[in-house]
Amino acid sequence: MSDTSLDVFTGADGRDWDTGPDGIVRMAVVGLGNYARKVSLPAIAESDYCVPSVVVSGTEQRRIETAREYDAVGVTYAEYADGTATDEYDAVYVATPNREHLPHVETAAEHGKAVVCEKPLEATADRARQAVEACENAGVTLMTAYRMQTDPLVRRLREFVREGGIGEPIRLFGNFSFDVLGGSKGPDQWRLDEHLAGGGALMDVGVYPLNTARFLLDADPVSVWGTTRTSGPFGDVDEHVDFGVEFPDAVGNFSASFSGHSNAELSMLGTDGQVALRDAFGVGADRTLVVETDDGTVELEGFGSDETVEEFDYFAHCLLTDSPPEPDGRDGLVDVETAMAVYRAAEQGSRVGID
Repeated sequence: MSDTSLDVFTGADGRDWDTGPDGIVRMAVVGLGNYARKVSLPAIAESDYCVPSVVVSGTEQRRIETAREYDAVGVTYAEYADGTATDEYDAVYVATPNREHLPHVETAAEHGKAVVCEKPLEATADRARQAVEACENAGVTLMTAYRMQTDPLVRRLREFVREGGIGEPIRLFGNFSFDVLGGSKGPDQWRLDEHLAGGGALMDVGVYPLNTARFLLDADPVSVWGTTRTSGPFGDVDEHVDFGVEFPDAVGNFSASFSGHSNAELSMLGTDGQVALRDAFGVGADRTLVVETDDGTVELEGFGSDETVEEFDYFAHCLLTDSPPEPDGRDGLVDVETAMAVYRAAEQGSRVGID
């Protein structure tokens, strides 16, 4: 393998988008669940271009304690909807259960605030579309919180693939599995509520290999097929999902699970080689990339940036430079539409096309 083909990975922890703008974006964090408190808020506080200034929660003690920890203003959901403290924030991060994204995105749009919304964008395609249209009609930025699109190593991998590092992509394989019942919440959590979540493993973690594959290929699905399985503790949501995605020039086979051994991997086969990304989707994981071509095999280790910090800095950078984010609302909508098509395919036992 020539050294030139791997030059793209030099400095793979660096930012290829950062122009060093002046300014700070003050963020209102809507929803103070475990992920927001343990992952997102620390990342916002650590970032270069944004700071948490308002926190929104319906739980009084959590709201007060979090506001004190970050020297922020704490407000209730009703106060947020009514416009309380709008002078204290420039943009909104929505981190509530999936079906509650829409009203909070609409509120931000009504107040003229840009939004970064957790994935999936909503629990149904219709509601995701409403969120997108609300922001477009208000003329505010909507970014879907796909942190993998801002991970420096994943961005370098996309560049490598685009430059023909493995020839023409043919097939992709990906999986993301974790024990959702292994934490303190057990079965009493919104991820296992079909109404709030919109689905199970596919909606929560299956969107990671799906969206990352779309990002690497710069392509959208044209058809899907799939199957789901579940057992007692998981109620009506999918415990396991296996699904295929046909792209215009490649095919992806992906899976996701809410039980079993934790795993996160993504690989791509091309006409002239293949790449495999290990620990692909974990928060702040040290990722390993294996590149194989006829010239040999190279393993790149030790690449691990806090991609959540990257995500919020990227969002703030877009606002400060008046540039659109790549993982915008339409990007998030495509994944929700694709997930809904996978569920239809699993129910019908046949391939489903995507317009």
